[in-house]
Amino acid sequence: MQATVLLIGLVGFHLGLFTRIFVHDVKEKPKMVERAMLIGITLPGTDVSETRSLLDELRELVTTLGIGICHERILTVRKPQAKLLVGSGKAEELVEEAQAHNCDVIIFDNELTPAQQRNWEQAAKDKILVIDRQEVILDIFGDRARTKEAVLQVELARLEYNLPRLKRAWTHLDRQRGGGAIQRDAGETQLEMDQRMVRTQISRVRKELESVIQHRHLQRKKRMTVPVPTCAIVGYTNAGKSSLLNHLTQANILAEDKLFATLDPTSRRCELPNGQALVMTDTVGFVRNLPHRLVDAFKATLEEAVVSNFLIHVLDINSPEVEAHAETTLKVLGELGVKDKQTLTVFNKIDDLWDPARLDDLKMQYPEALFLSAHTGEGVATLLERMQAIIEAEFAQIRLLIPHERYDLVARLHREGSVRKEESRDEGTYLVSAIPARLQSAVAPFILEAGQA
Repeated sequence: MQATVLLIGLVGFHLGLFTRIFVHDVKEKPKMVERAMLIGITLPGTDVSETRSLLDELRELVTTLGIGICHERILTVRKPQAKLLVGSGKAEELVEEAQAHNCDVIIFDNELTPAQQRNWEQAAKDKILVIDRQEVILDIFGDRARTKEAVLQVELARLEYNLPRLKRAWTHLDRQRGGGAIQRDAGETQLEMDQRMVRTQISRVRKELESVIQHRHLQRKKRMTVPVPTCAIVGYTNAGKSSLLNHLTQANILAEDKLFATLDPTSRRCELPNGQALVMTDTVGFVRNLPHRLVDAFKATLEEAVVSNFLIHVLDINSPEVEAHAETTLKVLGELGVKDKQTLTVFNKIDDLWDPARLDDLKMQYPEALFLSAHTGEGVATLLERMQAIIEAEFAQIRLLIPHERYDLVARLHREGSVRKEESRDEGTYLVSAIPARLQSAVAPFILEAGQA
């Protein structure tokens, strides 16, 4: 009953598609939010051009949710105000603009505290929903999650995001009921109860997530019993990571031209030109100002990047913010402790290049980078050669003569190593092979000395 009362208050309060997960799972509400006003505020220490760039990205994020953009504003604030970020006069002006454009939601690119959200909605007389970039990303992630792990990760992130906002919801219920000392006391008691219930829910989700992560670890251990080199594809959202994985592995992974099309890690087997097998994993895309709770929540998803032999960092060559995107990805990789892992930088979508001079500039700026099109396949052969070179550098290349009765070892070398030459002889099978260190002890008795044919 108490959870139902809280849920009713929240639905009445927010009036939108933005799903709130509190005590029980919340069903998707009618998509009543249709017209948005975007606001980007340049704070001390930041640049107006950065604010404009981030607002452009916010526009794409909001559009991904199917919400129309009716109005945008960029402001510069020299001294942020605790109550509303801006002065009360400017806040009133912005609310009037939103109302004039018939907006039903104001979306800030800047992070808002629960109190600031409530203050803005009070300024709008609770007729306009006010949210921030974090909540937009949470809703996109919630819409994209498919596997149990991703669903739990999003649920955990949302619970942690909403916990400090419970008080805001109960304040609204008190206002609806008309106030009064007795009702406020009841609301405060209910608030404490719901906070405990949400914390219990957080604990439950954490335990479930730990169980799922443990299962993933077991799967990885099983895979390592027949060890195959691995690489992880990382990069900014919508850079074309899934398309590249599809082209290299002949897979059919969802590859859509929209943000966060991939949330769940997907691994597929790729064969290099020399026959070496390689497991490639697609990972969730990054975005600037990604909420830290989501970085933490998706660390399990990104563990494939941590344990891989090397990384492929994919960038959209046509993005005007490609350098900032590269910096964002490297920052997140640094948080995961894999920034120094060997990485192939790949600029994708050269088939759609809108400025030829940009290609020359980036080649000078990133002399070791590769330039390709996952759509047409142009440049992919060079990428495969570079991937092969990385694997071979980690493997020792030796000459072997393996007895015929040990053909199981020959098969294993084909599976886990790179066989350059194979020749059947009377004494056994002659091989020239690059092998990982873990196999060297197994083949040691069959290694030919220098000078032996």
